[in-house]
Amino acid sequence: MARDRKGPPEPPDKEKIDTVYRVATQWAQRMEKSRISEYLELLHSPWRLIWLNVLSGTARGVGIAIGFTFFAATIIYVLQVLGALNLPIIGDYIADIVRIVQHQLELNTY
Repeated sequence: MARDRKGPPEPPDKEKIDTVYRVATQWAQRMEKSRISEYLELLHSPWRLIWLNVLSGTARGVGIAIGFTFFAATIIYVLQVLGALNLPIIGDYIADIVRIVQHQLELNTY
């Protein structure tokens, strides 16, 4: 008993080649978008890689310092406002914290 094939017909060689070409082109475009060639060039020049890492680390450190400064200033401002409200228990505690911080700031004048 012979079996009949009911699946899709086998594509001719030209269609296979076109499919492979289309997939290869898509992969090439994806690799170009990911800038893998620039990354490989960077790996072949270690001094440039070190320099870029030093610059990015410095920028990250400066950003963290500036961000923490704004955060701390905001917290101190909020604590001063809460201390001015004269809340019974919390007000005294916050006032002590604000006094300690201001005293430390006065001692460390640069």
